Amino acid sequence: MKSLLALAGLVVAGPALAHVTLENQSAPVGATYKAVLRVPHGCKGAATTKVRVQIPEGVIAVKPMPKPGWALETVKGKYEKSYDYYGTPTAEGVKEVVWSGGRLLDEHYDEFVLRGYLTKDLKADTTLHIPVVQECEGGAAERWIEIPAAGKSADDYKFPAPGVKLTPAK
Repeated sequence: MKSLLALAGLVVAGPALAHVTLENQSAPVGATYKAVLRVPHGCKGAATTKVRVQIPEGVIAVKPMPKPGWALETVKGKYEKSYDYYGTPTAEGVKEVVWSGGRLLDEHYDEFVLRGYLTKDLKADTTLHIPVVQECEGGAAERWIEIPAAGKSADDYKFPAPGVKLTPAK
């Protein structure tokens, strides 16, 4: 009976806080990476209406995948430096991707997809963090933007930015 009560307590307590994560959590530098951002819920009961993704420096040639029912916008700008993209110098491009106008209920899950080239300037054997802001009805927001300091991990933060482990070029 005690174990049944303990189990009931676990069910009532509910699941742990779910974070925005990446489906593929490792990728080689010097290659194209398909980022599938998994959004597991809304904001404390409110439906998600906008997902904004900040593109980190060193990720170029970004192309987001349109989502039915959502408007898609890209914000372009200059990179901190020029990068080589298969022999073509590339000094500007997408810096932010925004999906808006849809409605992801708190009890539902969805994925938002983009692809980009991970330049050889990125350092292998590190984690590249991709900040995401999830905006919801009523003005609520979940800001998945915390980048772990040296010696820390995403588990040490309440709102960690999703990360991809960079591996050596193939």
